[in-house]
Amino acid sequence: MKLYHFYAVMSRMKYIDRWSLMKNTRSENLSEHSLEVAMIAHCLCIIHNRCFGGKINADRAAVIAMYHDCTEIITGDLPTPIKYSSKTLRRAYADIEKEAADQLLSTLPEYMKEEMAGIISPSDEDEYMLRLIKAADKLSALIKCIEEMQMGNNEFRKAREESQKYLANLSLPETEIFMRDFLPSYELSLDEQNVAL
Repeated sequence: MKLYHFYAVMSRMKYIDRWSLMKNTRSENLSEHSLEVAMIAHCLCIIHNRCFGGKINADRAAVIAMYHDCTEIITGDLPTPIKYSSKTLRRAYADIEKEAADQLLSTLPEYMKEEMAGIISPSDEDEYMLRLIKAADKLSALIKCIEEMQMGNNEFRKAREESQKYLANLSLPETEIFMRDFLPSYELSLDEQNVAL
């Protein structure tokens, strides 16, 4: 009987730390980040569908978002300032990500490969969905910056400014609604959020 390692490999996302060039008050791993991105992407798709008459499958977006950085199990988390420092580096990293995705897919049985390929490397036909997932990724980064600054860590001040600027330049009404309706709560304590536990 052949063993397939895909899900055991996926479980290693919890060992990949993010923000490696930054002084963190609390480390964040890839598994935590992926769950947060999935929840926010799901929310953005619901906003898109309910407020703007869209027809994006929010559940599918959440699953794609869950796996959006899974190639980092192989590549590690390349810090954003390095990844985007030049077109040459970005192209090279895209090639590495594709090869890593192929390696991950090779750890699946044949009957799963096609469907999982569409999740790990989604097609361009999902372009707006992918834009919302990218926005969710940046919102997650912004949330991390907010949390770090709440702990007095000004190391994240510039990253916060850059994340806010990036999100503003996206000009996605869904992110504007999320930032208006949900983002301010991240700066409140649990008592201030008035959640009865």
